[in-house]
Amino acid sequence: MREVRFLIGAADGFDDTARAQADLLLSFGRATWPHLLARAMLAEQLWRATSILANHPYHREG
Repeated sequence: MREVRFLIGAADGFDDTARAQADLLLSFGRATWPHLLARAMLAEQLWRATSILANHPYHREG
């Protein structure tokens, strides 16, 4: 079974051991974001990616 986990780290991020266990690392940049905002940004990006893959038209098209 395949599994996806999204972990939101503290201001200092994760240690090298935790980072080495990941298959893929994503970042919202070097800025430090509040956890609730980071969660909202991740949810929005996942929704956008799902919409694109489903060929849903961009909301500002047309």
